[in-house]
Amino acid sequence: MALSSRRCFTSLPCLPVRMPTLATSSSLPLTRRFLATRTLSTSAAAAGYSTTVKMARSALDEVTDTGAFDRSPSTFRSSVSSDASARFPAVPGRYHLYVSYACPWASRCLAFLKLKGLDHAIGVAAVKPIFERTKEIDDHLGWVFPATADEEPGAEPDPFNGAKSVRELYEIARPNYAGKPTVPVLWDKQLKTVVNNESSEIIRMLNTEFNGIAGNPGLDLYPVHLRAPIDEINELVYDAINNGVYKCGFAKKQGPYDEAVRRLYGALDKCEEILGKQRYICGNQLTEADIRLFVTLIRFDEVYAVHFKCNKKLLREYPNLFNYTKDIYQIPGISSTVNMEHIRKHYYGSHPSINPYRIIPAGPNIDYNAAHDRERFGL
Repeated sequence: MALSSRRCFTSLPCLPVRMPTLATSSSLPLTRRFLATRTLSTSAAAAGYSTTVKMARSALDEVTDTGAFDRSPSTFRSSVSSDASARFPAVPGRYHLYVSYACPWASRCLAFLKLKGLDHAIGVAAVKPIFERTKEIDDHLGWVFPATADEEPGAEPDPFNGAKSVRELYEIARPNYAGKPTVPVLWDKQLKTVVNNESSEIIRMLNTEFNGIAGNPGLDLYPVHLRAPIDEINELVYDAINNGVYKCGFAKKQGPYDEAVRRLYGALDKCEEILGKQRYICGNQLTEADIRLFVTLIRFDEVYAVHFKCNKKLLREYPNLFNYTKDIYQIPGISSTVNMEHIRKHYYGSHPSINPYRIIPAGPNIDYNAAHDRERFGL
């Protein structure tokens, strides 16, 4: 299966300072051809920068001329290996995971970290939930670290590099980096570089490569005998649900929105049917596919239904999916990966083209610790 890009892209990307003339092909994303310009400060110009920098002004720079959202691929794709001779060997204390609790892609990495018992071996640092300017020399907005440990509950300063933003981490790893500074980031403290920023690959590494130091090495969330059905459901869930809610939310024309909503609810209906027959999405065993589905479901009624216009049917109106979400949430360790305050602050506060006044709705404040009926399928 070809791995699609799975990471929180929604920081507002800074493109290279000196840029060639932009093409006008209709295949280019719309806002890549209509980028806002800003004159840099005198101090920035004195430092050798061009006095004009072209900036993508919105997460909607991933939207094509057809009005459809089109996510771009991740950029760092190295792997940690259980082989001690590898460039990135799976040893305790060497790696750090930079995340946002708001980001579903980062949150599934956190879930694997907890489930595999790797808290002692891989540290975690979380950014602030609302996008802010990442540097004084331009208007790029993205993930930033708090200045102090008590500035934002649940977030902490960068403990190793003193970086003010995730953007700075990428520039440490690659000084001329011009892509999107996304989370999650699996960071190598020894080589001071980004190992990988693709969540679908990070979770596979956490599942297998760290078993020699994991607290729960016997848990295999991608077992050989279930790989075919896992891959099949992953493809459906990623395209229509995980990424599908973004396709709904960032669509700029009615047609692409209508298509994304149709596919989203078709996939949700299919998952609802499957979960009426078995406890988990690929059988009666927890797998990678459950975690990948869960991170979108847990955000659905709280943010996607309102902010991304996914309101045709709420998660609470799907009895199997709703109880399934509570079931996954109540697995030991999973609830600690869900910070609903960060989730709500981020989505409602970081997309001004969707919610310009940053108003956070009052509800629904769902209790995911409430009873569910999934035990009927057995343990």
